[in-house]
Amino acid sequence: MAKIEGVNFSVIPHLLKLGQKHYWVDYDDETDTLYISFRKPQSANDSVMEGNFIYHYDDEQLVGITVLYAKDLKI
Repeated sequence: MAKIEGVNFSVIPHLLKLGQKHYWVDYDDETDTLYISFRKPQSANDSVMEGNFIYHYDDEQLVGITVLYAKDLKI
């Protein structure tokens, strides 16, 4: 079985704390942007930016997170 090296899995507990049952993850290498969606298709009517994170909401429900400059993120 192949071993994955150089991957930091410490983000997993943080994702689980969000309380979502499904996650879709997409990465754009050109812009170094990570997209985490909790619904497919994701439909948001509000967004809040905090640092490198954009939180997407449908009314009060968090439906996705965009991470800008994802490779530079230190977790």
